[in-house]
Amino acid sequence: MKLDPFYLIVDSADWIERLVPVGVRLVQLRMKNQPDDRLRAEIRRARTACAAQGCQLVVNDHWRIAIEEGCDFVHLGQEDLAAADVGAIRAAGLKLGLSTHDETELDTALAAGPDYVALGPVWPTILKKMRWAPQGVERLGLWKRRVAPLPLVAIGGLNPERLPAVFANGADSAAVVTDITLNADPEARAREWIAATESWR
Repeated sequence: MKLDPFYLIVDSADWIERLVPVGVRLVQLRMKNQPDDRLRAEIRRARTACAAQGCQLVVNDHWRIAIEEGCDFVHLGQEDLAAADVGAIRAAGLKLGLSTHDETELDTALAAGPDYVALGPVWPTILKKMRWAPQGVERLGLWKRRVAPLPLVAIGGLNPERLPAVFANGADSAAVVTDITLNADPEARAREWIAATESWR
C-alpha cells in the first residue's frame, strides 16, 4: 500500500470540507469526547466531501462507527488498539493504521498486522501533552527498517522546512495538524505542504 506523502489531520468535517478541495489526498478525522450521533454525522459529512474530491478518509479511534458507516480506513492509538476488535475491523474490509512511540508499542503494533505505522512525536508538539520525548529524525530510520515494506508516517512538530529530513530518514508520509489549522491562511498553508511533498509522490 502507498500513502500520500501529505497526511492532514483535523478535528471536524468543517475542516475537511474547507481544506480537501485545495488538493488534499489523505486526511484523518480525529474527534475526541463526542457523542455517537455527532461522530456519525461528522463522519458522513467527511466521507461525502472526501469522495467528491478523490481523497482518502481515515477515521481516528471510532472503529465501530467507521465499520457501520462503510468507511475504509481507521487509525488507532495503543489504548484504542487494546480495546478494539481487530478481527471485526479486518472482516469489514477496513485498512488499519497504528500509532507508536517506543519499541514496546512498535512490537504491539506489528503483531496486529497494520497497513501503516506512525511514529511520533518527531519534534516537540503543541497538539497534546506527551509522555515521550521527541523522537528525532534518526529514529524514523530505525522504525522504517522494522516496519518495511509497510508505510511509515512521521508526526509531531512537522513543517514544510523539515520535510527533506523526514523523508531522507525513511518516512513515507508526513502528518500535520496545527501547522495548518493554526495558520492565518490554512488553505494557503495546505497548498504549501502539497507543493513541498510533490517530489515524493
